[in-house]
Amino acid sequence: MPYLSAGIDSGDTAWLLAATALVLLMTPGLALFYGGMVRTKSVLNMLMMSFVSIALVTVVWLVAGYSLAFGPDAGGLGLIGGLDHLGMHDIGPTSVTGHVPTLLFATFQLTFAVVTAALISGAIADRAKFGAWVAFVLVWTLLVYVPVAHWVFGTGGWIVAKLGALDFAGGTVVEVCSGASGLALALVLGPRLGFRKEAMRPHNIPLVVLGAGLLWFGWFGFNAGSALGANGLAAAAFLNTQVAGCAGLLGWLIVEKRRDGHATTLGAASGAVAGLVAITPACGSVDLMGALVVGLAAGVLCSFAVSWKFRLGYDDSLDVVGVHLIGGIVGTLLIGFLATATMTGGPEGLFYGGGLGQLGKQAVAVAVVGAYAFTVTYGIGKVIDRLMGFRVSAEDELTGLDLTVHAESAYDHGVVSQGAPHVHASALAQALAHAKNRSSAE
Repeated sequence: MPYLSAGIDSGDTAWLLAATALVLLMTPGLALFYGGMVRTKSVLNMLMMSFVSIALVTVVWLVAGYSLAFGPDAGGLGLIGGLDHLGMHDIGPTSVTGHVPTLLFATFQLTFAVVTAALISGAIADRAKFGAWVAFVLVWTLLVYVPVAHWVFGTGGWIVAKLGALDFAGGTVVEVCSGASGLALALVLGPRLGFRKEAMRPHNIPLVVLGAGLLWFGWFGFNAGSALGANGLAAAAFLNTQVAGCAGLLGWLIVEKRRDGHATTLGAASGAVAGLVAITPACGSVDLMGALVVGLAAGVLCSFAVSWKFRLGYDDSLDVVGVHLIGGIVGTLLIGFLATATMTGGPEGLFYGGGLGQLGKQAVAVAVVGAYAFTVTYGIGKVIDRLMGFRVSAEDELTGLDLTVHAESAYDHGVVSQGAPHVHASALAQALAHAKNRSSAE
């Protein structure tokens, strides 16, 4: 066995291999979750935005992303890693990180970067150019995700190693980062045609539930895998994940029942995701009762937060801000109240006698990551919009991106020719006439 190193633990490696596959599955699950939430005319485009992210981020990560995120800290400031491992240089089958192969650790972390980029697509559903999205993912991964990953996960990163904030599996790196970035990009593109005037209901709720189920399944790898070993901490994170997902589901349904008079299937799926989002940073810091509180709080607060877009006027199409940004903030801040030494091995939250110190560190982490992700993403979005245009034309948006961008339809596999097919041109004329009549009536 020439590739077996003395430092590699076979049990830990086997678990992380499984966890890596689970986290990768989250992106196809997200594609289905988002695909069911959009209207019929943009289903395939939504799926494509997630799937192409897998390919794009993988290339960026292996060329430079891993080195900059997990290489030795450059300059000792905790801001970015070095260039030692560009192109995975000097990393082979016998290289070890902890008790697992470094190649496996790098792949595990790659899956985090993939799903984080894909999450942002939900904020700009129905109206983004596919080519612009491709360019955005490439640039955003290097300029936003990679530095934040180093701050939190990297050796010597300033948020965890220097500040002392706690983030077990990426509440700031994945959730706050994607949510703040989604908000910035939604502002760059502007609202969908008909926003606040048309219902824009999900076209396929069973598809949403299937996607949510795959996300829930993958989240066990996301959180328990972050223990990087088959051990008691992984088991605790695993159970905390289950508890918080269930509590989030119930919290969202309670709000729906009291506010709207009925509990919905979409609400159940969204509430479960909200609970899973919130427990992501906290699953290695809180006990089971803490996980219950984190999940319930996220389910309740996120169910209210999704309506903010109508009041404030930003069109976060699939509630990336309401669920991921708010859920990530809730989970990260609640560590400052609920962290217990039983889980952390030291730091404790306010409710366990730890004072306000840990809460302050958590707040700084949230504020800096959120502000950085929003600001840089907004800048990237504006540059791409100036250079190539980020938003599709009104005609393409009304017709649907499946036909106009990808020349295919999820429900009609008729003849597709160069340019707009005759039947599609007819549909376009009808859509434009309808929009013109509606505008005149208003």
